[in-house]
Amino acid sequence: MRIEIQTIDEFGNFFLENENSEILLLYGGAGSGKSYSTAIWLLEKALKERNKRFLITRKTLPSLKVSCLQLFRELLSKYNLSYEFNKSELEMVINTNQILFKSLDNADKIKSAEFNYIWAEEATELTHQDYLQLRLRLRRKNDLNNQIITTFNPIDQFHWLKTKVLDREKVSSFQSNYKMNPFLSREYIEQLEGLAEVDENYYRIYALGEWGVLKNLIYSNWDTVTVLPEDYDEIIYGLDFGYINPTVLVEIRLKENEAWVQELIYQSRLTNSDLIELLKMKVDKNAQIYADSSEPQRIDEIYKAGFNIYPANKDIKFGINKVKEYKLHILEDSTNTIKEIRSYKWREDKEGRILEEPVKFNDHAMDAMRYALASIHKQTEILMW
Repeated sequence: MRIEIQTIDEFGNFFLENENSEILLLYGGAGSGKSYSTAIWLLEKALKERNKRFLITRKTLPSLKVSCLQLFRELLSKYNLSYEFNKSELEMVINTNQILFKSLDNADKIKSAEFNYIWAEEATELTHQDYLQLRLRLRRKNDLNNQIITTFNPIDQFHWLKTKVLDREKVSSFQSNYKMNPFLSREYIEQLEGLAEVDENYYRIYALGEWGVLKNLIYSNWDTVTVLPEDYDEIIYGLDFGYINPTVLVEIRLKENEAWVQELIYQSRLTNSDLIELLKMKVDKNAQIYADSSEPQRIDEIYKAGFNIYPANKDIKFGINKVKEYKLHILEDSTNTIKEIRSYKWREDKEGRILEEPVKFNDHAMDAMRYALASIHKQTEILMW
């Protein structure tokens, strides 16, 4: 049974032509439809086949929940497809097929299991060891046409996905770009096409879906951690407003010249009322929130809701220099923040000269972090509304 719904022809043709391939690499630009098309393919498999096991995975559980799990549930609801869902185990049953949503932040979760179909979303987040573990979980005995599918942006031509998998293993690969997706808004298309004038490398990666080169990176003073410290001097928050783009809230725990960063909100289409409800659950009202000063009305509304919020210092060069004064420790489950910082870079002009301003794309968590660290203890210098 095929789902007769909105599909992207190029992806559908690729999946059908490579139905017997074991390893599929789908890489491409932002908005090309990689994730949507992979979810459709796997749902079609679940409706057509029986008694199969599916694994849907990302590096961390929070990112898995707000991406793949949410996408599956939206598609199932939109097209009125019946399924059972175990919320505590994050497990679906569709037409006798078992679909598990498990993250790879603890590989022991899947070590004893085997699967017919595996989808690793945002695979550049994974290590090569994570990938090898997934390969071991792919069932081979008594089953044909088992597949592992990876989807990702080709951010670095020296990434292990290219050097150790695409260039060395027998794989079927598909490169995609935004022009293939007929469902994108004009606003988003203009944003992607505008990258051509902003940064050639970003344009190649996020618009054309070509392999890029990571260079001119702004921050090298960071690592990832699994836990936050209980012993710290102060907690502050940085808030970047959005609507079509995500609204982002980060918590930062400070101790001397170290800063531990946790992503608390990274969500699009939040009204200020929605945001205030989330802040009530996530923020200590006694701590300072430093927010995008270009949104005074939103700041005022949050202030009147009882939060200790201030307009941030938005001087970009000053803010970046302040962030560089700290050793940053980013919580592993803050996957959007990690993805941003890995590609946050200085602009180049068309002659290749490095400019003292960052590329303005996929930088929402970077802005939130900068607002907080550039503005701490400056509230006496800022007029409140």
